[in-house]
Amino acid sequence: MKKRLIIIGSLIVGLLVTAYFLVGNYFYKYALNVDREKEFLEDNPHLEESEAVVASVAKEAEQADDVFKEELKPSLLNVVTSDQHQFKLNAYVYEHNQVNHKWAIVVHGYNSKAKSMTRYVRNFYEKGCNVLTPDLRGHGESEGDYIGMGWHDRKDMLLWIDQIIEKDPEAEIMLFGVSMGGAAVMMTSGEDLPDNVKVIVEDCGYSSVSDVFVYQLKDLFGLPEFPVMNAANTITKLRAGYDLYEASAVEQVAKSDTPMLFIHGDADTFVPFEMLDEVYNAADVEKEKLIIPEANHGDAEKVDPETYWNTVWGFVDFYID
Repeated sequence: MKKRLIIIGSLIVGLLVTAYFLVGNYFYKYALNVDREKEFLEDNPHLEESEAVVASVAKEAEQADDVFKEELKPSLLNVVTSDQHQFKLNAYVYEHNQVNHKWAIVVHGYNSKAKSMTRYVRNFYEKGCNVLTPDLRGHGESEGDYIGMGWHDRKDMLLWIDQIIEKDPEAEIMLFGVSMGGAAVMMTSGEDLPDNVKVIVEDCGYSSVSDVFVYQLKDLFGLPEFPVMNAANTITKLRAGYDLYEASAVEQVAKSDTPMLFIHGDADTFVPFEMLDEVYNAADVEKEKLIIPEANHGDAEKVDPETYWNTVWGFVDFYID
């Protein structure tokens, strides 16, 4: 009888362990494996274009983006990541012909790429900035088999900063990112940055990877944090080498001494609007926040481009000559 109970108990434990790893692997592939299609982004009501976007204004901006892409061809720049993965990363660089020490690093979001950031690249370039826009690991033309969610990307950002300083030792650099890119620049803010980095602007970045995943887990599947997130975290540590619970923009911002502008649309339900105050309140630096009414996720610039860019330039120009 005792032996039978031990066997049954062992089988139950074995099944639970197997289920734990199967669940963890499923959600790892679902959210972080670059080879898995991200079906949950398609027809997602949280990612619908904001009703407040003015069609005529949007069309004019799109036409300007098209002209910019036709007239300006960027140069390519590559680095190799400094971790054990040794991924080759790609970036596009737009430089002015005249001597100019203003630089913007423009960072894309989840499941996107550098070439999708034309709107922002164009505005920074037309303002007189040289622009470097990278493909984050596992995106665009950069190598990588997983999505870093900004956490490993923060270390890659240091490599791009070094590349700019090597090219221009007098560079005055601003970091700018949208969504996951916003989280990436916030996470970068807590690192030991060179004095060349003068200011950071983040748009709709999340407070932490675990917080945004727990939110999405409940929204998409109606599932609790435990044990699903724990299982996904175990697989992430094994396959990607980072801890979902360690990847916190809030904790990184709290360590920062770089001036920061925080932007969010108050209708954002993909990266909840409430996360804005979490990161803003954590920052013990010169800071400002911009809330764009009726803007869904990533739509702040589209909904009110005039207020958006006037606020960005008003903040940035105070720190970069």
